[in-house]
Amino acid sequence: MDALAVSVSTGICVPDLKKREAVKIGLYFGGFQALMPTLGWLLGTSVIDYISAFDHWIAFGLLAVIGIKMVGDAVRGKEEKNACGRRDDMLTHKALFFMAVATSIDALAVGVSLAMVKASIAVGAAVIGVTTFLLSFVGAVAGKRLGSAFEKKAMIIGGLVLVAIGAKILVEHLLGA
Repeated sequence: MDALAVSVSTGICVPDLKKREAVKIGLYFGGFQALMPTLGWLLGTSVIDYISAFDHWIAFGLLAVIGIKMVGDAVRGKEEKNACGRRDDMLTHKALFFMAVATSIDALAVGVSLAMVKASIAVGAAVIGVTTFLLSFVGAVAGKRLGSAFEKKAMIIGGLVLVAIGAKILVEHLLGA
């Protein structure tokens, strides 16, 4: 669901989003949602203890920075067509990489859980990846429509959603949820 929300926010920031770009977004989010549990499964329970101590801070930081930038740019009313920054900035491999990592880092623990119950990582990762791809693709396309309809307000809401998702990840981990 985090990947879906970030995909919607990305679609809001790219009002002229093309279908192939929505596929790219879906591939990043779906790919990382499949990759992270696989890595968690491979790393096992000993390494996850080190990662889980700070993964929530990384996710929060990445999403907060991106979200705050979106809100700030929209409020300042940048002269560019897109208040999120240049449209191409949201679709770079670097930007998509950081957003995909931020929304999938918790899936490392899922991989460890799958290893503990001796589940097939191939099946689990495939189901997670395909589901996330589909939701992220649809979310990006829906975000494009929302962005076109509500422009500046949608960008502010999209930025706040990213910050809220980061805060949710942080609070859940701090409270031990």
